[in-house]
Amino acid sequence: MSLEDRIKSQASALGFELSGIARLGPAESAPLFEQWLAKGFAGGMTYLARGAGKRADPSSVYVNVKSAVVVGMNYGGTAPAGPVARYARGDDYHDVMTQRLRTLHAWLSSETGRDIGGKAYVDTGPILERDLARKAGLGWFGKNTMLVNPELGSFFFIGALLIDLELEPDAPFEADRCGTCTRCLDACPTEAFVAPRVLDATRCISYLTIELKGDIPKAWHNAVGENVYGCDICQDVCPWNIRFSRALPDDSPYASRPAIAGKDSRQLALEMLARSPDDFSAEFKGSPMKRAKLRGLKRNAAVVLGNVGTADDVEVLTRALDDEEPLVREHAAWALDVLSARR
Repeated sequence: MSLEDRIKSQASALGFELSGIARLGPAESAPLFEQWLAKGFAGGMTYLARGAGKRADPSSVYVNVKSAVVVGMNYGGTAPAGPVARYARGDDYHDVMTQRLRTLHAWLSSETGRDIGGKAYVDTGPILERDLARKAGLGWFGKNTMLVNPELGSFFFIGALLIDLELEPDAPFEADRCGTCTRCLDACPTEAFVAPRVLDATRCISYLTIELKGDIPKAWHNAVGENVYGCDICQDVCPWNIRFSRALPDDSPYASRPAIAGKDSRQLALEMLARSPDDFSAEFKGSPMKRAKLRGLKRNAAVVLGNVGTADDVEVLTRALDDEEPLVREHAAWALDVLSARR
């Protein structure tokens, strides 16, 4: 076996369903990303503008890096839809994949008999991972901006190990297999796609329930629907996911934790509103959901109860009017007004 094949075999042994190799150089999608930022589509995610030089050319992130080993890890697209996006139901993918890429890095140094210089990236730096993944042959950019693989769909995480080793690259994925399909664009409740492959994040439910730190605009409350954290709608309707997404392996770190498993949106929202900071820290340790913080999750929960709650939920929402966070109080008051109007 060639070194490239041995690397892919080792990546598979580490739990990565996809792997490919890309030669580093200017990122093809960097100019489009800069245009996207300039149009304000990143909203409050100002951190995305940092590191423009590294983003434009990932070979500048580490001395003498030449190649990227790009991997994909399934997070269970066949699981039923629910109030929490599938990617966030278990352990934090940043931690899981970074550790496994570091293990791959150490194996590569041992395999080659020298210390391989490099760095692992999993959605934590100014690297356009989708660009590298397409260049490594792992898929194409779908109209919902997700990377789509013809054998796995889009329910997978992307990571990259940048190394100072010259490897034979895989052929880039050149085809666009979306064709005339627009199901993802048509299904978005907030019409967040201003064009195919162009997302206005400020309208996206994932942004509204995770990245947005202040009030969710009332215009979007109904569109948030039953989503307590994140949204999978544009992926759920994709024909490639309907046909090819996979279940989680039995030992997957992304299996739903007890605080989420089997709960519908109303039940989870009620529990979230009543949850104490100590309980939240214990039950969601190592969870990507901590990114929204408890105040953000309670905000989201109040909006969800305004959408799907019943008269039985008035007591919990009324108690939330005394929450120490104004953000929670404001959204609980909105939900109570909505429930009152339904009577």
